[in-house]
Order: sequence, then C-alpha cells, then structure tokens
Amino acid sequence: MKLPIKVIPSSSQDCIAGWLEETLKVKVKAPPEKGKANKAVIKVLEKCLDLPKGSVKISSGETSTRKIISINDDNNGATLKKLSNLYDN
Repeated sequence: MKLPIKVIPSSSQDCIAGWLEETLKVKVKAPPEKGKANKAVIKVLEKCLDLPKGSVKISSGETSTRKIISINDDNNGATLKKLSNLYDN
C-alpha cells in the first residue's frame, strides 16, 4: 500500500497529526538532517499502526517534507481501518 504523507520535522512531539485532504500529517521531534526525520517518521508510523519493524519504507521524497511511504502489510484492510480511525478530516 502507498500513502502520501507530509512531515513536520523539529516538532515538540512524535505523533500523527491528522489528515490534510488525502495526505497524512506526521510530526516528529527529529530535525530534517542526515535522515533523522525520515527514521523518526518510520518509527511513528510502525508504532501507531501496530506494524512490525521494517514494514514501512519511504518510496519517494527522501529530502522533501512531502513523501510517499510504502506499507508492506499482509492485512491491508486492518491497516486501512487503523488509518481511517486515527482522525476524521
């Protein structure tokens, strides 16, 4: 499954901040340098979606705040439900 996200680095907390239309907003404490924010985004998504380590990867946008992530999960239906239950628009 592919998911567009908007990363807000150097935030006060690591969390999913809701939806911006079809894009999931993710806040991370890590600064946008040397891949620190990217690693933090992956950890936040794996934790919030209760996914095993290594199941979330950045497909595109490594150096941008707008990214496409790839979720490798056998149960896409459950993951989609978790995503839709995180926040309503």
